Amino acid sequence: MDLTQFGWNSFFAAQECVGIPGRVASSNHGRFLVWTEEGAVEASVSGSLRQSAALWPAVGDWVVLREGASLIMQVLARKTTLSRKQPEREVREQVLTANIDVLFIVSGLDHDYNERRIERFLVMARDSGARPVLLLNKADLAPSLGLDLAEIAARLARMSPDVPVLPLCALTAEGLEALPAQLAPGETAALIGSSGVGKSTILNRLLGEDRQRTTPVRAADSRGRHTTTSRQMFLMPDGWLLIDLPGLREVQLWASPEQLDESFDDIQALAATCRFRDCKHAGEPGCAVVAANLEPGRLANYHKMQLELAHLERKIDPRLAREARSKWSAIEKSVRNHPKRKG
Repeated sequence: MDLTQFGWNSFFAAQECVGIPGRVASSNHGRFLVWTEEGAVEASVSGSLRQSAALWPAVGDWVVLREGASLIMQVLARKTTLSRKQPEREVREQVLTANIDVLFIVSGLDHDYNERRIERFLVMARDSGARPVLLLNKADLAPSLGLDLAEIAARLARMSPDVPVLPLCALTAEGLEALPAQLAPGETAALIGSSGVGKSTILNRLLGEDRQRTTPVRAADSRGRHTTTSRQMFLMPDGWLLIDLPGLREVQLWASPEQLDESFDDIQALAATCRFRDCKHAGEPGCAVVAANLEPGRLANYHKMQLELAHLERKIDPRLAREARSKWSAIEKSVRNHPKRKG
């Protein structure tokens, strides 16, 4: 088997690799299926890798196996990394997948359609380094739910002019022919979205066979159950690769403020003409963002993610955390010493 089939290129070939290179195709409770030139190998992580602070293998990673043993000794540097904040109180990164070229963001045009969630997925995609593509699945349901598909696609295109918007119906395979055109042979894509949006159905239709189990969504609210419970990579008939990710209930960001601004470039363009350079777009005089009458939900979501990422940055960076504590300590002290308070 030729490694270039699995995405091996000059970026990975230039790295020091003492052993057998392979790509992680699936993972399950500390066991990894690794595709190598000799075939698929079930492997575990070596003791030295466990004890080091090196990268932990994720689906899509290129790893190095020890000669003569099914042990992962090294994870090669990643070209792209799709991450979110671990959904718990501890501030920790969760790597969803690695080394993808395209992120297919799937949204169902049913009761679960949510543009604010799409905006979060776009921030994740840009921070990963992958090219985002929006898939509007269940397009056949739009008329019965009173949704104007053309208007929705146009609004999404205005939000992110550089992101393709592809309406489709996975059940009938209508529109799926546009997906392979987004990738070249050897490139890798991943499917991301909430449970029940049709990711596994899309995968099965593209493969031409039912490889992933699917279940119907609830009729009342179109919410799905976690049918796909593990991350798995598939080689597609056209020579590209597709990773099916479990549905996400929480989309907590693990990104930089710069990527947030890139995802809201319409707001950034307006902000450049605000009267005050440090305008927060929260009612200040001469604010071009507020004057533009943007959709209130989009601006509110931008402010919400700004606060979320600032909080994340303070948690990760001890210096910023100290500065924040000092700032609030000074504010509290000023309030306590205010003349009106003393009177």
